[in-house]
Amino acid sequence: MSNGSSITEFLLLAFADRRELQLLHFWLFLGIYLAALLGNGLIIITIACDHRLHIPMYFFLLNLSVLDLCSISTTLPKAMANSLWDTRAISYWGCAAQVFFYTALISAEFYLLTVMAYDRYVAICKPLHYRTLLSSRACVHMAAAAWGTGFLNALLLAASTFSIPLCQGNAVDQFFCEIPQILKLSCSDSDYLRKVGLIMVSACFAFGCFVFIVVSYVQIFRAVLRIPSEQGRHKAFCTCLPHLAMVSLFLSTGIFAHLKPPSISSPFLDLVVSVLYLVVPPAVNPLIYSTRNQELKDALWKLAQWMLCHRQ
Repeated sequence: MSNGSSITEFLLLAFADRRELQLLHFWLFLGIYLAALLGNGLIIITIACDHRLHIPMYFFLLNLSVLDLCSISTTLPKAMANSLWDTRAISYWGCAAQVFFYTALISAEFYLLTVMAYDRYVAICKPLHYRTLLSSRACVHMAAAAWGTGFLNALLLAASTFSIPLCQGNAVDQFFCEIPQILKLSCSDSDYLRKVGLIMVSACFAFGCFVFIVVSYVQIFRAVLRIPSEQGRHKAFCTCLPHLAMVSLFLSTGIFAHLKPPSISSPFLDLVVSVLYLVVPPAVNPLIYSTRNQELKDALWKLAQWMLCHRQ
């Protein structure tokens, strides 16, 4: 990576100039971060400890919670530290690491959400083949494929991004390091277009996952509507709603952040939208699943009772 000798650090976007607002941002982010740690941590512990939840749906949910914990931990602590210490600096290699891990984790999360759509499709449309198609080995392979593909995608994108010469300064127009903002600092249009082409290839894979999710849910809804009893239809819908809500939240915040019309763009709106797609999904996902899933609620309640009894 040839930029290491010319640029030693990047300057991230500051939330505010006034010290009071910087401290407010710190405490706000700290509260969100702790809520995300608590919610995802409880889901991970509950699924790992309750043998009744050792089924494919909860195995994938455990992986999703680990990804959420890691992704929010990649960016938010540095943003909190900058607000607390009134600085904008991040080292060159710190920025490169942040780009790599955040891209890897977000990519892996989307691939895992695609796998979870397949899990719901098999459970509702092919229930007699569920144990065969989603055996323990198959689930481990699919989860490993989601993680591995995400990290491979991030390796290609991060290495390509930080191999281009940067001569447009070192100020990143974002409060964390992300590839589109780094590319804006490139020296030549040819380098920029070449790297954007690589991003478009990754976007095509993401679009393929999106199409797979849509087709899966079309088949799921068709199968559910053929269920004769209203109670059966309601139960089937309830198993899909948490996943559908997480996919909608993940896609809506990400798409609006990166594809919003330039006519409505402003520095303040860009900052607010970035915060939404960065911190809201990891913090809200545990709430979505725990409030819409009775089995998980019962297991969480049992875990809370066990913890209270052992404290006494």
